[in-house]
Amino acid sequence: MLWTILGLIIIGLIAGLLARAIIPGKQSIGILMTIVLGIVGSFVGGFLGFLIFGADPNGGFLQPSGIIGSIIGAVIVLGIYVAVARRRTDRV
Repeated sequence: MLWTILGLIIIGLIAGLLARAIIPGKQSIGILMTIVLGIVGSFVGGFLGFLIFGADPNGGFLQPSGIIGSIIGAVIVLGIYVAVARRRTDRV
C-alpha cells in the first residue's frame, strides 16, 4: 500500500512537470499542486482510456493510467486550469 501511494506521487510529479513544460506560459503553482495535477491527470487519462479503449469495467470508470495517459490527462487538466485562471484575471 505504501509503495502504491509513493508510486502515485512520483508518477504524479513526473506527469505534472512534463505537463507544465508542454503548456506554454506561466503557471503559478507550487510543487505540491504539480503533484496533485499529475495525480488528477492520471485519473483523467485512465477515464479517457476507459472511454476510448473500453478498458475493464470491473476496475471502475476512474482508473489510474500509465505514464503516457497521466501526461495526456495532466496536459488536459492544466490547460483547463490555465484557461480558467486567465479568465478570472481578465475579469478583475
